[in-house]
Amino acid sequence: QVQLVESGGGLVQPGGSLRLSCAASGSIFSIYVWGWYRQAPGKQRELVASSASGGSTAHADSVKGRFTVSRDNAKNTTYLQMNSLKPEDTAVYYCHALARANSDVARYYWGQGTQVTVSS
Repeated sequence: QVQLVESGGGLVQPGGSLRLSCAASGSIFSIYVWGWYRQAPGKQRELVASSASGGSTAHADSVKGRFTVSRDNAKNTTYLQMNSLKPEDTAVYYCHALARANSDVARYYWGQGTQVTVSS
């Protein structure tokens, strides 16, 4: 099994920055793809950014140029650097991983979510 724990959410003013972290623990064989999703009240969960093990990344159009996803494979951790935050970025942010635990097949895992609120 793999467990994902997010940190770094909070309240920030418009134009501010936050960095989210998501650390994986457990008997990890490999983490193939990291993803960050968000869900605002009354809206569907949406993919914000992703990072593949080969180094490629992708970002939603709504956050391009403001958010940057990265990963530290040695620490089994992914980060989401969020700059120039807007009120519409307010949501619960979820970490997601396609990972394989030892003696298991690759599975999808979710973190518990962390609240990001952008407000003056």
